[in-house]
Formats: sequence, C-alpha cells, structure tokens
Amino acid sequence: MRIDTRGMGNAMAPRANWRGHLKVAELSCAVGLFTAASTSERVAFHTINRRTGNRVQREFIDSGTGKTVDRDDQVKGYEIGKDEYIVLEPEEISAAVPESDKILNVRGFLPCGEIDTVYFDKPYYLAPGDRTAEEAYVLIREGMRAKNVAALARTVLFRRCRTVLIRPHGEGLIANTLNFDYEVRSAAEAFEPIADVRIQDEMLQLAKHIIATKAGEFDPAEFDDRYDAALAEMVKAKAEGRKIKPPKLQKDDKTVDLMEALRQSARAADGSKPSRPASKKRQPRRKAG
Repeated sequence: MRIDTRGMGNAMAPRANWRGHLKVAELSCAVGLFTAASTSERVAFHTINRRTGNRVQREFIDSGTGKTVDRDDQVKGYEIGKDEYIVLEPEEISAAVPESDKILNVRGFLPCGEIDTVYFDKPYYLAPGDRTAEEAYVLIREGMRAKNVAALARTVLFRRCRTVLIRPHGEGLIANTLNFDYEVRSAAEAFEPIADVRIQDEMLQLAKHIIATKAGEFDPAEFDDRYDAALAEMVKAKAEGRKIKPPKLQKDDKTVDLMEALRQSARAADGSKPSRPASKKRQPRRKAG
C-alpha cells in the first residue's frame, strides 16, 4: 500500500536552517529544519548620532590601551581570575566541537505533553528533505500520531550537541530544541517565599465559577504585540509630522477585601455571558368537564 503524499512538496520555504536525516531504528528519511518563529517583523531601531544624524558604528576597544582592536586580533577568552583569561584560538574551539553527522537519531518515544514546557527552547518545522523522503516521513508522522507520542532525538545543531523533541504538527512535524537541565533554574527559588495560605471554601467556589465563565480557546491572531504596534504608530506619526499622543494608562483599583473582589468578578463574568432567549411557558391544560 502506498501512502498518499500529494501536496506536501512546496509547503515549506526553499532554504532550510539545517539538513540531515531523521532516523528511527533502521527507518530513515531526509529532512530539513525551518525556522518556526521569527522576530524579524518587529520594529527595529538603529543607534544614531543626534548631532549629525549618522548611524553609530560599534567598535571593540582594548580595556588597557584604549585602542581599537582589529577583527583578526579578537579571540575568545575564558576568565579564570580578575583580568586573567585562558585564550582559545578559533581552530581550538572548532576541534572541541563534535562534528555533525547530520542525523537526528531518535533515542525513544514518550507521551505527548510529558516534558515540562520550561525545557522548550526554539521551535522548528521539520519537513521532508526531498520527494523520495516523503513516504517514510509520513509513515513516521502517522505512527507517532496514532500512538499519541513524541520522539526524543539527539544531533549536532549549529555546532552544539542538542536534544530535540519531535511531535506531529498538522501535515508535518515540529521539532523543539530543549534546554539542558543545568540551564533551567529551580522553581523553588521563585516559589519558596509563597506562604501556606488556607483558602475558604466559598472563595474557592467563586474562583472556580469565574474560571468556568471565562473558558475559551487559544487563537494566536487575537493576541497582538501592543508595544510593537505602538512603536510603529509613533514612527508613522512622527514621519507625518503629527503630534504623538501618549497612551492612557489603566489604573489598578486595588480592592482590599478579597471576597468582595471575587463577588464583583463573578457578577461581571455573569453579565458578560450572552443571555438565553426566554423559554415559552406551557399553558396548563383545563380539565374536561
């Protein structure tokens, strides 16, 4: 039986960030990683000399001599003491980085959602590398989808050994690079100061009611970058010579009484729900007589 793979060939951008092979046991297929999230559309600024209007260029200055350091003389250094460094030449760093074998080697499968999102680093779309890879690619995707699992794979990406979580995503696969354990800070550092508060049952019921009335679904189109939009509008207004009006700040009217705040929130939530049409009351039957 041949799996239908029509319509997948031209879905992705022509240039991939990385190309290699996805390998599950003895099954493998050519794949490419494509950036899934980008900040290139954000408003970007240059540093300008206020007096001349020219762009400012960045230079590296020797902290001792105060002179500019040429690019060829700039090397990496690891600090071992105050003003004391171990200097590493580019070829030494290259020798320490393992060579990429260009294989995303799946080490195992686990239930989707088992890995805490705090370990998620960057998302990439993982697409077939060419037409000949599509059948094996779709077979891997559908097998994972049927078992509702994600794959843990290891490879060298961008000169670093990385662990990657791969999951079915629409018509393809999405791959998230994962943070290493030593990169994730302990939650206890942030949560330790939280006191052991006993919540009244009525408060909990009101909170559950408010949450229930505000149930919704995630639609990324509904969440815009207000800061970026405000910057874009400011630039446009200044270019057109219009007066820039500062946005009105929302005041936070703090309610000291937590119970009263919950009751007000519950009333507001109930008021925002669409009212149901009134049902017609049945007229009571008259007894025949």
